[in-house]
Amino acid sequence: MFTIEETRTRRGILQYRRESLTGLQCRISPGRMEREIDTAPIMPPSRNDCPFCPGVLETSTPTFEDGSRIRRGESVTFPNLYPFAGRHVVTVITPEHAPDRFERKNLTDAISGTFEALIRFPGYASIDWNYLPSAGASIFHPHLQGIADEKPTHLAEIYLTAGRRYLAKHGHPYWDDFVEHERTSERFLFEDEIFWSANPVPLGEREVRGILPISTLEEFGPYIEPLADGILRVIDFYRGLGTYAFNAAIYFDRDGNSGSGHRAFCSIIARLNPNTLSMCDSAFMERLHLEPVILTLPEDLGALFRRKRSGKTSTTH
Repeated sequence: MFTIEETRTRRGILQYRRESLTGLQCRISPGRMEREIDTAPIMPPSRNDCPFCPGVLETSTPTFEDGSRIRRGESVTFPNLYPFAGRHVVTVITPEHAPDRFERKNLTDAISGTFEALIRFPGYASIDWNYLPSAGASIFHPHLQGIADEKPTHLAEIYLTAGRRYLAKHGHPYWDDFVEHERTSERFLFEDEIFWSANPVPLGEREVRGILPISTLEEFGPYIEPLADGILRVIDFYRGLGTYAFNAAIYFDRDGNSGSGHRAFCSIIARLNPNTLSMCDSAFMERLHLEPVILTLPEDLGALFRRKRSGKTSTTH
């Protein structure tokens, strides 16, 4: 399933881990936790300028083509105003601007609304969550995001391709072997309809994965509630360790591809808070899809450099 190479530094062990299926690699240095850079966030009160708070959401957020938003319980789903996918939606989880904890019904409803918005769009879908500014959230108010495209994101493609290759070679999905192997490991956490364990080759700090017994978004409906339960258990676990910020992503194969070797899975990583109001430009796309969202065209950057250089030259004469 994975390999480990271990050496020692002045601060203790250093491990190089590699996932056999995909070739993904990470480095683990427990001694770096001694820096104690994680702090509890300051939860700001509701503000009139928050676009997701009640009384503002209706006028500050867009609607779907038919003029509607999707409402499930207290959650509201609508198109992202600044999309970076063919289908890109936002789901406000709760009217509360800064809840102390998330209720099961709120998260279940929010995932359901996101699912309903994405199922209308053909392609490779994921449901994602940046929680708190240090996890890349540009708006503090808790919200999910859902994306779907004709092509999978980079990390999804790695697993989809490797999973099909493993199925062709072994005659059964990689994920069945993975679950069987991890069920008796020290990394196992809990299991109901979904299998949850610490990822042996983590993409981020304290990564936990939940492996679903399905492949595609069209099969997802019966597992929304148990998935919400599992995510909340991981969030509570993180908070018990003093970690509040996190990123999460749920990856699906394209509808119609059930049986092609993939298992839908949820990945959650903790994000450290170097200070209580830190903001980070690395969010779920960069950390959990390995596909950065860039704001500036490289061609514009070249033109900007030449323009700045020309302006500097002209002022010196």
